[in-house]
Amino acid sequence: MTGHLQSLFTKGHFFEGPRWHDGRWWASDFYSHTVWAITTDGSAERVLTVNEQPSGLGWMPDGSLLVVSMRDHKVLRRWPDGRTETHADLSVHATGWANDMVVDSQGRAWVGNFGCDLAGKDALRPAALVRVDPDGTAVVAAEDLYFPNGSVITPDGGTLIVGETFGNCLTAFTIERDGRLTDRRPWATFGQRPAPGPRAEMVQQIKVAPDGCCLDAEGFIWVADAVGQRCIRVAPGGGIVDQVKAPQGLGIFACMLGGDNGRTLLLCCAPDSSPRHRSAAAEAELLTCEVEVPHAGRP
Repeated sequence: MTGHLQSLFTKGHFFEGPRWHDGRWWASDFYSHTVWAITTDGSAERVLTVNEQPSGLGWMPDGSLLVVSMRDHKVLRRWPDGRTETHADLSVHATGWANDMVVDSQGRAWVGNFGCDLAGKDALRPAALVRVDPDGTAVVAAEDLYFPNGSVITPDGGTLIVGETFGNCLTAFTIERDGRLTDRRPWATFGQRPAPGPRAEMVQQIKVAPDGCCLDAEGFIWVADAVGQRCIRVAPGGGIVDQVKAPQGLGIFACMLGGDNGRTLLLCCAPDSSPRHRSAAAEAELLTCEVEVPHAGRP
């Protein structure tokens, strides 16, 4: 069972893309436009400012940091010497703001997007998952995903699993040697797949809304449930074997396993995900708790 929640870092706007890297926690804060690196005692360093809103994070084999720049559909690269430049432009393939990302051991990145204007009145539509190769080339890796969001890659590098936030599911693909995704299959199913349409109607059909996620050493996935105010540990097929409930008044929108032994679960918490509310108030928190099974795979 999971341990008690402890506060690591407060007064953010909306945290996403949490990672454990080189002995520190890393996270993007959408509305302060900041990528933070945070020690286990809560000391924080502002690593990068992303004017068009940072999200998913990952690292290239040479130590370069990749950062999703959401609103202009780009992936930025911060080199080890501190230089920052555009690594890839996803505009041709992303039908909504770019979002979370997972990077493999070769430096290939898979990036999701909203599929529509969530802040507007658009109907929700399926979207593409985009692969960015190490040279910055961007291609469509998979289509017809209902808001491809948090993703993990298994320790052998052979399987990618992506959460479909509005699809009631996690979907798995085999990663071929050339980076193509094949053998699409359900990994976890929480309910029926909603038909595309008005957001309010689709949301009512969602049992679990997979957001940021991470893999553990037993092959289970911790998933932030964006509509359930909780983080759940999911078995293959969709069984929920453990959960952490958010403190009253907060939701959980992303998670990551890390710490020195890989057994600390970091949770990105905020009262809601409304851009209007979150940009105006510094009420987001990073919370931690201890779990029994350590991190595995990527991110």
